Amino acid sequence: MKEVKWHGSSRSDVDAFPKNARREAGYQLFQVQIGEEPSDWKPMTSVGPGVREIRIRQASGAYRIIYVATIGDAVHVLHAFQKKTQATAKRDIDLAKARLKQIR
Repeated sequence: MKEVKWHGSSRSDVDAFPKNARREAGYQLFQVQIGEEPSDWKPMTSVGPGVREIRIRQASGAYRIIYVATIGDAVHVLHAFQKKTQATAKRDIDLAKARLKQIR
């Protein structure tokens, strides 16, 4: 099973999600740790190769976790946030890019 490595404020950002979204985030990250696919994800090529976004939809809103699992034997969580608009905000993409650059 791969270790989860949290970058920047990503751990505290997930901890700030509402309880149900936090529980779902933990389950989806566990799926990635054991080599399975999350139930709802998309590639985030705008951040970098191999980067993916876990999509969590709850009554309280939409939540996202941007991660990469292709560097070493770990799941690197680059960024986590509540999505407010249809498109991912440029600042969220830029933050994930900057954190990816630090580990490559």
